[in-house]
Amino acid sequence: MTDHFLTGSIERPGPKSQACYAEVDAHTGGLSAQARLFPVAFESGSGVYLYDVDGNRYLDFSSGIYVASLGHCHPVVSAAVADAAHLLMNCHDFPTPLRAAAQLRLAEIAPGDLTLVQFYDSGTTAVEAALRVARVATGRRTFIGFENGFHGKTLGSSSLGTPDPWKGIRADGFVRVPGPYPYRPPPGADAEAVSDTVLGEVRRVMEASSDGVAAVLIEPVQGWGGSIIPPNDFLPRLKQLCSDNGTMLIADEVLTCFGRTGRMFAVNHWDVEPDVITLGKGLGNGFPVSAIMARSDLREAMNNASASTSYGGNPMACAAVLASMSVIESEGLCERSASLGARMLEELRAMQERHPIIGEVRGLGFLLGIELVKDRTTKTPATEAGTFVYQEAFRRGLAWIPAGHILRLAPPLVITEEEAFRGLNIIEQAITEAERRPELMS
Repeated sequence: MTDHFLTGSIERPGPKSQACYAEVDAHTGGLSAQARLFPVAFESGSGVYLYDVDGNRYLDFSSGIYVASLGHCHPVVSAAVADAAHLLMNCHDFPTPLRAAAQLRLAEIAPGDLTLVQFYDSGTTAVEAALRVARVATGRRTFIGFENGFHGKTLGSSSLGTPDPWKGIRADGFVRVPGPYPYRPPPGADAEAVSDTVLGEVRRVMEASSDGVAAVLIEPVQGWGGSIIPPNDFLPRLKQLCSDNGTMLIADEVLTCFGRTGRMFAVNHWDVEPDVITLGKGLGNGFPVSAIMARSDLREAMNNASASTSYGGNPMACAAVLASMSVIESEGLCERSASLGARMLEELRAMQERHPIIGEVRGLGFLLGIELVKDRTTKTPATEAGTFVYQEAFRRGLAWIPAGHILRLAPPLVITEEEAFRGLNIIEQAITEAERRPELMS
């Protein structure tokens, strides 16, 4: 296999991409690290491929930042959105047949009794709505989140996660504790004590709060943090701790829902039933739609928390949700994510044996991560090498997601085995090139 196996010019990013990037950057307050590190301008996408304005084709290992789980412009989803757009684009929160159908289907597949559904237009909006419901339902003000978590960029959601775009300013009553990160345990703990240590911190905050904690907000698998999977006992014990203290458990599944981890919801891996779940990204395969799902007994709290929204539940969004669910179920994509994702993880483990720079690989389904270190004993993050590997793989035709020294892999659920292993081959080529440059490890 050649380094530059994809069509188009060898130069990536090309001159048209660089010119388009400069135009956008001139009028944008801040582009993401993903865009800044590789200033490519995309023009179209189809299936697992993206095409830039210079004619280059890229294998997408990011699913458009975890969004296009069914691949770009899936014909079933695109047709459903287009049909809805020709009938009715928006009618505030008045009922429509598409909204009724989408709510019913979500309630049917929900973990436990999460039969109340409200739609929104972004993940952070859904998180804020879940926090409002928890405060109204419990009458409490304090929330707990976890380091390395990510829940959005509005004040409340960002106050419980990392990074902190508000430069240290957190909403009142919002507390962060160490995350359940087995490879990098909290200070003073080893990998076997991660659950005990983190849950001890959660319990400490609960006991210190004068009126109790309204809710604990957690990603079942941390996405932005680098595909971090908690110990198997962690989520069930966290749920029990919350129940014992009258605290709600909110599972932020904006990134992990709809087959990304090999199950429709990531909490299904541990048979945990949260009080509220937030959904987004793959929920509509690229159409801006998110949702919260709540227990049936929280109806009054939902009403009093001002659940309505200008764009949530519009017919196009609901059509995208219904179409996405139909494709996932008819094509067996949860099962595909689980089985092919497991084979990819096996290959990553073999790659780890070949490359000392790889400290750990991990993943569930098509949510995978490679953690690069300068030394496996000290586990010092190899941040410069991570940036190089990200950029070098992009130059070789792989579109994916950086996270400093952690490389995140999130291919569409429709990817073939040949395409998946082609992408892994590009990553290994980039890692091999990084290992040839000692300056990256100093």
